[in-house]
This record gives sequence, structure tokens and C-alpha cells, in this order.
Amino acid sequence: MTQKHNMNSSLTEKELKPPPNWDRSGLPAWTYLNDELFELEKEELFRRHWQIACHTSDIPEPGCYVTFDIVGERALILRDNEGQIRAFHNLCRHRGSRVVDASKGRCQGAIVCPFHGWSYSLDGTLRGAAKSHTLPDLDQCEWGLKSVEMEIWQGFVFVRFKPGPQPSIAKVLERFSEEVSLYRSEQLLSVEPIECTPAENINWKAIRDVDNEGYHVARAHPALHDLYGQHYFDEPFVNGVSRSYAPFNESAGRMWSVRNYKKFVDQLESPYRELPRAWLYIGIFPNNVLGFYPDAVMFYQDMPFSVSTAAVRGAIYKHPDENRVMRLARYLSTRIDAMAVEEDRQLTLWSFEATRSSAYDGILLSDLEYGVKSYHNALREVIPVMKQKTEPLTGTVSQINSASQSGEVK
Repeated sequence: MTQKHNMNSSLTEKELKPPPNWDRSGLPAWTYLNDELFELEKEELFRRHWQIACHTSDIPEPGCYVTFDIVGERALILRDNEGQIRAFHNLCRHRGSRVVDASKGRCQGAIVCPFHGWSYSLDGTLRGAAKSHTLPDLDQCEWGLKSVEMEIWQGFVFVRFKPGPQPSIAKVLERFSEEVSLYRSEQLLSVEPIECTPAENINWKAIRDVDNEGYHVARAHPALHDLYGQHYFDEPFVNGVSRSYAPFNESAGRMWSVRNYKKFVDQLESPYRELPRAWLYIGIFPNNVLGFYPDAVMFYQDMPFSVSTAAVRGAIYKHPDENRVMRLARYLSTRIDAMAVEEDRQLTLWSFEATRSSAYDGILLSDLEYGVKSYHNALREVIPVMKQKTEPLTGTVSQINSASQSGEVK
């Protein structure tokens, strides 16, 4: 492995390489199709691990808010009158209605439930109940909105709905702090509202499987291969995070978008011209990715709805001092990314439909796909029933998983 592949990596050579004679199989087909397992995934993965909700620039002023829904949980992230960012369950304490129903907006001084008109201050405390004389006395704090655990890292707002195995998000991402700080992501500005693009006939893990390896770039992504295919390298998941580094090819580029994108990146002014000529991706278990480019920063995450429906949620952010050259570079990087997203969508469909075939007997991973294996290992560690090669009998998945966690089943 060359130094170019390993630029700024904090992993050792031993951690970066697959072990000798490693098991090249992946998750069995049943883990992509089982409804009982999906219920465990909702609880153990998505409620108990950190999720990217937004960037601080998505809620720039007091009263501005973003909502974030996943596996039945509903979060409200807003900025209060003192400028502090807070996170609450988007759940009225009266009848459980959403207190705001839009994906993004601004409350004028108070949060007012659209069902019966209970109102809450921007710090979450109960402000008043409609026709309060018909109710008992209500303590403002006790009957305020319920808080959601929240942390901000490098400008990105993370939430967690239930306590889980991960430490603070700052600790999870600690080994990337110095590298990511070069991109000044705390200062980013929102470009467009966060988008959530639905995907039918796809299991969320199939999306992760395609995204967790670059072996397919040369064949499936002409634009990406033209941009960085010669030296792209995926690092495995270690302690819940992974890193992919994609330094630009030395050639000018054959495709119009790539050729002009490189030209504009080379014209960026300081401090952006000192950034690596590369795309950097940080994967955060179980379903989040941060992307750092010389011209922009972005995030995306897989949003599971069922065993066969999902969505991809994400946004792109610009630098506050973006000039015309950087804006053109960002336009072209977005265009290159959009082509790759559409190409990956088809690959994901094919990968998922394969699990339903009578001919499907698993996969055989290349050394270049060790990131997929390390991710599957991380899933098995959290939900050990995934180690079962054959599908458990109906009604036993949770029981076997509990026994595996307690050491009764190996």
C-alpha cells in the first residue's frame, strides 16, 4: 500500500489489510428479507446509535427548526431564543401529535401544536394549554417537550433516541478531528433543504453494501473512475467508523465534467487551494456518511422503512466565502455525484433482488471489498443472530438474538 492510499490514515498497516485467509462470505440472504430481524435493527441500530439530523446552518435563527424521522421516532431540532440548539421528541405531551408538521420551518416565538393548540417555549418548556381550566395544574418543566440526546461535531448535529453502545459522537469521530478541521465545516452554509429520496424494492443494507466498497468504481462509475479511480482506497470499519480516501488522478480527465471540475479546483483561493485534491468520506455506523470535497461538504444516510423499502436522506453545504470559481466547482462535483448515485441505485436493486433467487448461495468478497466484511462484522456484533447461516424459525429471531447476546448461543 502506498503512502498516497494511506494519506492521513490513523490506522496501522495491520488494521488496514485483511487478515490472512479471511472469511470472504457476507451476510446470508435471510438477513435482508426477515421482518423480525428488521424489528431488531430498528431498536438496536437506529434508535441506539448516532444519527445525523442536520447542520447548524439549517437552523440559522431563533425559532428555526428541522425535523428528523426514523423507524417511528420523531425529532425536532431547533434554535432557541438564546441561539442554543436543542433537540426534542416531536411529540405533544397532550395527545402525542407532532408539534410541527413540516420538515423545516420557523416558529414565531413559540411552538404551537396543530391538534389542540398546546404551546411550548423554544426551550421546550410548556407555555400553556388551550382551555387550561379544563385540565389539572401542569408543571411547565414536567410537561414540557421530552429531550432527545444531541451533540454537535464540526457543525453537524447528531441525535440518539435511546442510550446505546457508542460513546459521545466526539469520541466516535475523534481520530478524524484534525483531518476534518481543515474543511472548516462549522462555518458551512445550507444550500438547499435536506432531501429524502425514496427507494422501492431495496433493503437498506444493500445500499450500504454497494457504498462500502470501491471495487466497482472502475466498471460501474465512469465519471468517478475518471476523477479518482487510480488511487481510491477504502479503509475497514474500526470502532464504528470507516474512512475512504479518493485522491484525484494525475491526468486532466477525459470527461467534460471531470476535466472542468479539476480545472476549477486548481483555481480555488486560499485556504481551499491548500486542501487535498481528493474526496474524503467518513462512514459512521450504522448508516451515515460525511463527504468532504475541496469545494463543498455533504452528508447522506440510509433511512429504512421496511425490509424492502428505504430512502436516502442528505444535503450539500457550501463555504461561506464561495466565489464564482468555487460555485462552478461545486456544481460540477454535484453533477458527478448525481451520476454515481443513479448508477449505484441500479446496482443496489440488482444486489437486493439476488437475495430472493433460488440460485443465490452467498457472495465471495475481494480484498478490495474488505470494507463490506468489516461492516457486516460490526452488524453481527450488535445483532448476533445475524451470525446464523440459515433463517431461524418464525417467531424465534429475537429469542435467539437474546440468547446469543448472553452467551447461551455461539
